Amino acid sequence: MENQPVNLILAARAAFSQAAALAVQYSFSIAGAVILLIVGWILSGVFSRWAYQGLSRIHGIDETLARFFENVLHYSILIFVFVAVLAQFGIQTASIVAALGAAGLAIGLALQGTLQNIAAGIMLLVLRPLRVGEYIETTNVEGRILEIGLFATVMKTADGLYLMAPNSTLWNTPIKNHSREVSRRQQLSVAVGNDVDIDVVMQAILELVRSDERVRNDPPSRVYSDDLTADKTVLMIEYWAKTREWSETRHAVIDRLRRGLADKGIMLK
Repeated sequence: MENQPVNLILAARAAFSQAAALAVQYSFSIAGAVILLIVGWILSGVFSRWAYQGLSRIHGIDETLARFFENVLHYSILIFVFVAVLAQFGIQTASIVAALGAAGLAIGLALQGTLQNIAAGIMLLVLRPLRVGEYIETTNVEGRILEIGLFATVMKTADGLYLMAPNSTLWNTPIKNHSREVSRRQQLSVAVGNDVDIDVVMQAILELVRSDERVRNDPPSRVYSDDLTADKTVLMIEYWAKTREWSETRHAVIDRLRRGLADKGIMLK
């Protein structure tokens, strides 16, 4: 009984010593963790900004793609810092990394369609078969591009409707771009009776087509016989115009041919 106070004092001293040792040990760990978090946050911001600025200087890299890689780098560094902070406290990070990998695999399988759209969006932004403002046509959709996102592409149809197409739909089908080339060919056909001089008619058509200043001289316009029946000859007219003026030129040439041939006494079938 006489030794109990002494034993209590010794136990209290041992517990205090252990608590002090733990406090010192974890205070350094906490301080190191705070420093790691601050430094990691700063470095993630600096490196992600550098990545964005570097990608923005590359010709052909879209703003959306540059922002996407900036965010990927930013959060990747933060995840690495988080794992390093846990290691400061003696936590085995191998199991955490394995769990994160398994979670990433599960999420990837669950969002397989979404990830396909992201991958297709990245390819569309890198290879740029279409750009904002261009008019495209595929087997499924057709319209003018308003926005190219990582998940979907927003378009406006010819009749003014809003259209959103998943990127995988655009990537997995041939794309016909109506706006990419500087000039574009137009084809028109007219039918005249076989009782007229076809050569004279062809020359008159050429003069009328070339009289429009929007019709390009190179490649040259041409008129040729495309079909023949018992009472008429079908003539094919080919000319080139600037892509941005293609529709207006077509309408103007049709009106010019209608009036000009009538003035020359050439009747169309």
